[in-house]
Amino acid sequence: MKRNLVLLITLFAAIFSMQSQILNPVKWTGKTEKLSETEYNLIFEATIEEKWHLYSQDLPDEGPQPTLFIFDSIKQADNYKLIGKVVESKYITAYDPVFEMDLNFFDFSAKFKQKIELLNPNLKNITADIEFQACDDARCIYEQKSVTFNLDGSNDAGSLLSGQSSSLSDIIQLDNNTAEIKQDFSVIDAEAAAENESKGLWVIFFTAFFLGFLVLLTPCVFPMIPMTVSFFTKQSKTRGQGIRNALLYGFFIIVIYTLLGTAISAIFGSNTMYEFSTGVTFNTIMFIALLIFAFSFLGAFEIMLPNSWVNKVDSGANKGGIVGIFFMALALAVVSFSCTFPIAGTALLDAATKGGIAPIVSMLGFSSAIALPFALFAFFPSWLNSMPKSGGWLNTVKVTLGFLELAFAFKFLSMVDLVLEWHILSREVFLAIWIAIFGTLGLYLLGKIKLPHDSPLPHISVGRLCMALIALSFTVYMIPGLWGAPVELISGFPPPMSSNSESPYGVGYSKPGVYSGSTVELPEHAHYGPNNIIAFRDYDQGLAYAKKVNKPVMLDFTGLTCVNCRKMEEQVWVKERILQVLNKDVVLISLYVDDRTKLPESEQYASELTGNNVKTFGHKWLEFQQVRYNTNAQPLYVIQDVDGNDISKPVGYTPDEEEYHTWLTKGVERFKNKE
Repeated sequence: MKRNLVLLITLFAAIFSMQSQILNPVKWTGKTEKLSETEYNLIFEATIEEKWHLYSQDLPDEGPQPTLFIFDSIKQADNYKLIGKVVESKYITAYDPVFEMDLNFFDFSAKFKQKIELLNPNLKNITADIEFQACDDARCIYEQKSVTFNLDGSNDAGSLLSGQSSSLSDIIQLDNNTAEIKQDFSVIDAEAAAENESKGLWVIFFTAFFLGFLVLLTPCVFPMIPMTVSFFTKQSKTRGQGIRNALLYGFFIIVIYTLLGTAISAIFGSNTMYEFSTGVTFNTIMFIALLIFAFSFLGAFEIMLPNSWVNKVDSGANKGGIVGIFFMALALAVVSFSCTFPIAGTALLDAATKGGIAPIVSMLGFSSAIALPFALFAFFPSWLNSMPKSGGWLNTVKVTLGFLELAFAFKFLSMVDLVLEWHILSREVFLAIWIAIFGTLGLYLLGKIKLPHDSPLPHISVGRLCMALIALSFTVYMIPGLWGAPVELISGFPPPMSSNSESPYGVGYSKPGVYSGSTVELPEHAHYGPNNIIAFRDYDQGLAYAKKVNKPVMLDFTGLTCVNCRKMEEQVWVKERILQVLNKDVVLISLYVDDRTKLPESEQYASELTGNNVKTFGHKWLEFQQVRYNTNAQPLYVIQDVDGNDISKPVGYTPDEEEYHTWLTKGVERFKNKE
């Protein structure tokens, strides 16, 4: 059994280590070939992992990052000179449906030669940098590495590259032997991306931990805590054995739920789950499921597993030893199913839409909150005396969760309405439903409404009164939203005001035709986007207009159902100084990755990532984002020039107004400086 535990822990460690592995699909070596007393060939050789592509030096401007070889012009001046350009081995040319162009790339291996003439006979070595992009079917990496060539013949067998990947902020690039300083902003900062991903996983963990804590306060779980801890402390021969058994019990709770998250993570890849999560089917299922969970919590019925399952688990718990403890933990999960499943299922499915190890992290946080009390009370059994007694307040917690599940159910229904463009669940209707739900919750907490499993309420506790005041205050706060108020506390949850509101500019207001005193003419193919910003929904059309008016592009990878996108539009974009830049200084191109509009048959193509046909505009933009920026998270913002070249580091959800404004204005300044 101990061996099994070690194997299980090793499995989890392996899963997490694979996710954090640094990719190195292209390995470089270099060697020197002496042609005469003063002439040499510097040979760069690349070994490429299977399924990865290394791009050629010869690529269109609108394509991916070409391979560049960079020599230090200062050291070069009096020491050596380049003869001609870098010559590369034979490459593969194939049509890329994402970039809609033929691209040149290498598979398995590549060789590059640069001929030089030695000017300084005492020069011992030459160092060059390689800047390159490599992609496989799902990911892209951007790197810069250095290689040192020894001119004394000591590295004829091949010298390894020195140095690590580095920032490409200021680089020197040679073109036709003419040195020029060139600043490159097209490479995604890998460290920043990793940091953002890490923050996202911590948010998922603590959100799930909080939900697990709420589940502890339900009538299915809370009474089990003193019963279980007392069992371990009283039935064990020593206090140490009791503590060990309680810790094992908590550990097995974590194992059971985390294995569930692992299974979801393994079954659903990030791409599949993401596309499923933004579709009508998933959101309809979630709406119906949350309605069922809500009605169950409100007392209409109980969601129970078959009795035969419960009996089998109970029989396993009687075996004793470590096996018996495992089945006791499993029994908790089964017996408390009616309380835990609605919350755990919601957290798990939400995490699954983010892909990767998010479901594992979510269930790890959820189960840790449930397991923690069993460990703490085993160490400090006297604390059991200070625990509040079970009673009607447990059902109050359960009913409150039911109201919350009911409110969130309509969020998923609004996504279906947005994607299918029914315009039935408008912003005003959504807010009216939430006002009714939270208003009713406030009345319930005040004891004005009774539900089936409620105990008699002779008086209202201070805690219950505080919760009622919060619910009613929140209800009053939402009411002005019916007349056009932004209600920023819940921005991203109601349908966007700009596209799905009966009065998008407030009651009594119509769409404005001026900005800052000047008439704004709607260009061809454009529309009024969020906050009345002129926007395009097609990349090529928006880029053509940007070239016409000579303004930089702000590429906005967004979604009809993206909560954080709405938060950015309603909380950050509305700020005067940011809105002014978006209206006057850039051309906004919003690419909706969940747009289900069909592509014309002539424009449909086989996905580079999955092999399936790309049939919708949303799938096209999502694949464009994944291939070019190696992420499928929205929002994602990029500043480009009129030729589609990135001139800013892409950023995601940035709720800080100052930080976002700085990023935005720097991108505009870089565009102006390039002119």
